[in-house]
Amino acid sequence: MAKVSKRRAAANAKVDENKHYPLSDAMTLLKEVNVAKYDASVDVHVNLGIDPRKADQALRGTVSLPHGTGKTKKVLVLCTPDKEEEAKAAGADYAGLDEFIQKIQGGWTDIDVVVATPNVMAQVGKVGRILGPRGLMPNPKTGTVTPNVGSAVAEVKKGKISFRVDKYGIIHASIGRISFTPEKLADNAMELLGTLNRMKPASAKGIYMKNVTVATSNSPGIKVDTKSIK
Repeated sequence: MAKVSKRRAAANAKVDENKHYPLSDAMTLLKEVNVAKYDASVDVHVNLGIDPRKADQALRGTVSLPHGTGKTKKVLVLCTPDKEEEAKAAGADYAGLDEFIQKIQGGWTDIDVVVATPNVMAQVGKVGRILGPRGLMPNPKTGTVTPNVGSAVAEVKKGKISFRVDKYGIIHASIGRISFTPEKLADNAMELLGTLNRMKPASAKGIYMKNVTVATSNSPGIKVDTKSIK
């Protein structure tokens, strides 16, 4: 068994494993128990009462966080030359097509989001096996396949994130950094959770939002009272 540091043990002692905290209290406590010496990511894990094997319950989508993610994302836009200037003006880090398809085929994936115009998706398909497993493949459902590349890039840069339910029915999403105030973290989390509530599949039965936990990579998980989620 791995040895627990004194700082982590002290943090664990502050969290009641049997208690479900109101969202605002959970974010305040999270800042108190964080043991990372860097600006750690704050993650929300939502266990949903759905069956991802059913097409209408395989949830995926996007949400624009009101206070952003605290991380500057590198955006690649795959497009024809006439769209490159629009993409770069909106803040894209890279824009083009053949050059970047070749780079990706060579193993380059130093990017966080890929946006593509519909007319180049045949070429993008050549690197689908590389982008797909990394969650980078453009998809109309997440707004990353669009002729309006400028708007798509701007939204990503402002704090738009994508999410997708895993095979266990859980959504994992980063909603900010530990340096954010508890209020900003709660606002961002509420935006995500509210979006998930609005996306509840009509065919889902029983309790929909079963468990919500917030944590950083170096902190104990804190259970959230789902009744505090409006």
